[in-house]
Amino acid sequence: MAVSRKIRQFMAEGGWIRRVFEDGLALKARIGPENVFDLSLGNPVIEPPAQFKNELRRLADHPTAGMHRYMPNPGYMDTRQAIAKTLAAETALPFTGSHITMTCGAAAAANVVLKTILNPGDEVIILAPYFFEYLYYIDNHDGVAVIVNTGDRFRLDPDAIAQAVTPRTRAVIVNSPNNPSGVVYSAAEISALAQLLNRKQAEHGTEIFLISDEPYKRIIFDGIAFPQILPAYNNSVIVTSHAKDLALPGERIGYIAINPNHHGKDELANGLSFCNRTLGFVNAPALMQHAVRNLQGVSIDPGYYQRKRDFMHTALSELGYDTVKPQGAFYLFPKSPIEDDVAFARQLLEWNVLVVPGRGFGAPGHFRISYCVEDWVLQGAADGLAKAAAA
Repeated sequence: MAVSRKIRQFMAEGGWIRRVFEDGLALKARIGPENVFDLSLGNPVIEPPAQFKNELRRLADHPTAGMHRYMPNPGYMDTRQAIAKTLAAETALPFTGSHITMTCGAAAAANVVLKTILNPGDEVIILAPYFFEYLYYIDNHDGVAVIVNTGDRFRLDPDAIAQAVTPRTRAVIVNSPNNPSGVVYSAAEISALAQLLNRKQAEHGTEIFLISDEPYKRIIFDGIAFPQILPAYNNSVIVTSHAKDLALPGERIGYIAINPNHHGKDELANGLSFCNRTLGFVNAPALMQHAVRNLQGVSIDPGYYQRKRDFMHTALSELGYDTVKPQGAFYLFPKSPIEDDVAFARQLLEWNVLVVPGRGFGAPGHFRISYCVEDWVLQGAADGLAKAAAA
C-alpha cells in the first residue's frame, strides 16, 4: 500500500475544493472551457495591481548583488520592517521587524505557528464553516481539532466557544472575512471572544493563542472597517498572505505577525524561525520578498468583487436561495435547496455549473460559490442555478 491508512482516509473524506476543481478541468476538456461555469476555486482572475508589475520591472532592470540568495529564516529585515510599519499604523501597536516572519503563503504560516505552539494532544478550536485544510494542519502537528458551529448566520457564539474550551485548549483559529461565508466578525464579537479567552486562561492557568487568518482583510464591502484582533488580545498571532489583496496566489508570499504585547514574543519568534526552516519551507521566496516590500499599502480594488457579490447575491435571492450577504472576501455560502449538498452539487453539473458542497467546509446542507471569476461565468452560473431551482 503506497499511501498510509490515515492519508487514505483523509483523501477520501476531504479535498472537496481540489476534487471539484479537477472535475472542472475534465469537463472543460470535454465540452470546452467557454461552456463551463466554474465557481469552485478561490483563484482570482483579476490581475495584480500595476504597482506590482512596476516593482518587478524595477527589480529586473536594477538587480542588487545577492538578491536571490538565502536570507535569515524569518526573511529580509527591510521587508519585515516595512510590514511592521504598516501593522503599527493599523493597530497602534509597537511593531518592529522582529515581530514578523516571512512565509510561503498563509498555509505555511499556519503550519509554522501550529508546529511551534502545539504539544501532542493539544486542542485547537475552529469555527464552522471553516477552511477544511485547518483539520489537516492541526493533525500535522499532533493537535486535536475541536469544531464549534457558528449557527445559520455564521456569527461568533461566545457561549458555544466557552463550552468547547478545556484545560487542553491551546489555540482558537478565526478567519475574518470568512472563507466560505464572507462574514466579517464585528469589533464587539472580537472583544467578547478576547474577554472569554482571558477568563478561560485565568480559570485553567493556561495560555491560549488566538490565531487570526487574514488573507482577505483588504477585501471588505459596504464601508465596513476591518476589526483588528491584535489590540484586543495579547496572546494573538496573524497568519496571512498577499494571495488575495495583491492577487498573487501562485507566488506563495505571506507572513506571521506576533503581537508585540505577547509576554513570550522573543521565544515565540525564535520558535517560528526554527520551525519555518525545519518544516522545509526554509525561506519565503526571495524575489517576492523584494517585490512586496514597497507594496504594503497597495491592494486590488475591493469594489471589483463587491459588484460581483451584488450580482450573485441578488440573483440567488430572487431565485429563492437562502444566503447570508457576504461582507468581504469573494464567496457566497447559500443553503442547498435539498438536504444533500453533494447531490445538489452533482445536479448542477447537468448545467455545467461547478460549486463546492458545504460539507467540504464542515457545514453540510450548504454550498460554496467563488465569485472571483469573469462576469460571463457568473451569468452562466446564475442561469444554471435558476434551472436547478426550478427543477
